[in-house]
Amino acid sequence: MSKSVKLAAIILLALSAPAWAQSKKTDKPRLYGIGQPATPEQIAGWNIDVRPDGQGAPPGHGSVKEGEKIFLERCAACHGEFGESAGRWPQLAEGKGTLTSDNPVKTVGSYFPYLSSVVDYVRRAMPFGDAQSLTNDELYAVVAFVLNLNDLVDDKFVLSKETWNKVKMPNANGFYDDDRLKTEKAFWNAKPCMKDCRPPVKITMHAAVIDVTPEDTTKGAPAKDKAPKKGSVD
Repeated sequence: MSKSVKLAAIILLALSAPAWAQSKKTDKPRLYGIGQPATPEQIAGWNIDVRPDGQGAPPGHGSVKEGEKIFLERCAACHGEFGESAGRWPQLAEGKGTLTSDNPVKTVGSYFPYLSSVVDYVRRAMPFGDAQSLTNDELYAVVAFVLNLNDLVDDKFVLSKETWNKVKMPNANGFYDDDRLKTEKAFWNAKPCMKDCRPPVKITMHAAVIDVTPEDTTKGAPAKDKAPKKGSVD
């Protein structure tokens, strides 16, 4: 590199250093200038979870009859007209008493522990490809119809915050806290091996050499090929 090129590089570095230091100092509180703080409106848009006792449920109401019409128009293409599933999409109804079988059917009526699990999921994610497009009244109506498909409410039921506690989910007591710290403690190894726990694997012979194919002793059977030479590929 010529002296003139070296001199130009030194000057350029000297001029850019203060600007680089200032930029780094300014961007640091902003996480390198990436992203921006969430606004209260943005946070409120996602802070829509509903608790099992109904706290956080939106205002509104919807009947089973109203929900049937909405379900047939916007849900049945995937879940079937009676919640039986269309193709590979999730089944929503039936399945009662199957959780202890070899082929459990996990549906709203057989598996979901709380009404809030149904409402919250439909509210956030359904209809597929058009999530959060349902109004509060439509949300309640669709969930009421799904509950009816599972024989959890009658045909005249209207779901709302006021009728929330009238819905009893069959599998409400089917879940429990993770208790492995207690129930599996007896199996723990106080001093587990962390390094060089097993001896290295040593290959003593190849199948092509020992020829493990069984002999065919049937009368008239063709003679067995000789074992390939060591190092050959079967």
